[in-house]
Amino acid sequence: MIRPSVSMRLLASWAAVALLCALPSRMPAQSTARTISARGPAPTHGVRPKRLVIRGAMLLEGNGTPAEGPKDIVIEGNEITQIVSLDPVSLRDGTARRPPAGDAEIDGTGKYVMPGLINIHGHVQDERAGIAQPLDYQFKLWLGMGITTVRDVSSETAKTIQLRAKSLAGEIAAPRLYVYARYAYMPIPRNEAEARQRVRDLKQQGADGIKLFGMDKDVYLPVLDEARKLGMGTAHHMAVDETNAWDAAAGGLSSIEHWYGVPDAAILDGAQHFPSNFNYADEGMRFRWAGRLWREADPARLQDVLKAMVKAGVAWNPTLEIYEASRDLQRAESQPWFAEYLHPTLDKYFKPDPSNHGSYFANWSSTDEAFWKENYRIWFQAVRDFEKLGGTVGVGEDAGFIYQVYGFGLIRELELQQEAGFQTLAVLQHATANNAKILKEGSRLGRVRPGYLADVIIVNGNPLEDLKVFYPPRADAAAGPGGGVAWTIKDGIPYDAQRLLREAREIVARAKRPASN
Repeated sequence: MIRPSVSMRLLASWAAVALLCALPSRMPAQSTARTISARGPAPTHGVRPKRLVIRGAMLLEGNGTPAEGPKDIVIEGNEITQIVSLDPVSLRDGTARRPPAGDAEIDGTGKYVMPGLINIHGHVQDERAGIAQPLDYQFKLWLGMGITTVRDVSSETAKTIQLRAKSLAGEIAAPRLYVYARYAYMPIPRNEAEARQRVRDLKQQGADGIKLFGMDKDVYLPVLDEARKLGMGTAHHMAVDETNAWDAAAGGLSSIEHWYGVPDAAILDGAQHFPSNFNYADEGMRFRWAGRLWREADPARLQDVLKAMVKAGVAWNPTLEIYEASRDLQRAESQPWFAEYLHPTLDKYFKPDPSNHGSYFANWSSTDEAFWKENYRIWFQAVRDFEKLGGTVGVGEDAGFIYQVYGFGLIRELELQQEAGFQTLAVLQHATANNAKILKEGSRLGRVRPGYLADVIIVNGNPLEDLKVFYPPRADAAAGPGGGVAWTIKDGIPYDAQRLLREAREIVARAKRPASN
């Protein structure tokens, strides 16, 4: 018999140890896959189950804390009732104490669960420039992209209030709607008494808040005061007017929309240096010179403006994406999802046409883009500084204008806030917990937490690694597998997000077909 050498015996021992060490590492992985898999039937699209369990998902709570998991999440009716952390050891050995089976279950393995996205600057639109556009198209896009709540800022108020009720009742597949009615409809109030009465009238109609455009100083503070007394939120799309961010801070405005009113409040000599032939009603001229506004703001004075906003609790919803065409028109005109998701009515509205708001690009130049690129650099810094000072930054899209499609615009806003320098966790907090706070709904929306409403999305991938996982999966292999929202759960009602997007594509395809003779 040939006796093995000492070195051979040592090698054999080491190999045995290595094999023993390797076996447990493989076995738990198989066990984990078995124990995490859903046990009950899959949800029925559009039908609220009595008890829904999401199993084994990574959880992003929405409050800015890191992802954690795997976790089981229990939804009963329209409320999140239980979140169970799963210990890896007990999962491997099969002793994990899991919530009982639900009436419907979703396997969250490899997926991320987070609060539904909140869009605090949306417009419910069933037409563009007088041409009909199906509401179903817009609602499917919003839900399909993971948007469970929309603050509608100025649409046809009575009609949108009816849609709000139908959405709450689960009669239509649509996000949760908050209706901010337009204050300045004709006849425009002329004094404090009429201004306060207008606010009371809108409250009586059922509006949740008020959307303000350019406002005169003598009625501005009374309007904000009356709205506050009635428990109504206020969103102000400022313009080149008497009122700016100083007035918003003095009156306790809920949120500044876009950005007019902030840099102009920091111009030392009181007004932007417009050319002598400037005409604000000419949108091409207006937006051209808007691209030169941030450079005229005094940096020190701007910090004072931001501090005043923070002290007064004025939130800022910058809607960075809605003006992006001004800095890169070619990108705006050739977005990849236009081929399948851009409705012909919307496409026609986007074409340069002075009669359509936001379609001002007939004579846009590289010089205009260069100014706007500088505008963005300063604007990015201002929004970052605002949050560093303690301000609340929100997320809205303003889609339906300037080459932005519903849902896609909100995801682009997330990307631009990331480009502005915000950590991705903070960006997602802006779109969830922060937006809920702006809506004064922070105690029941914007977080995945027991006791909160069941507005939850399940994402095919890690949004902290790549915000593009919110976009629909691309058909071409180069784009990679996966992606997109798997399930959008609004008020406890699960919607197959990819089915909704497929149906939106079908609406667009039908609209593109030539009419039969």
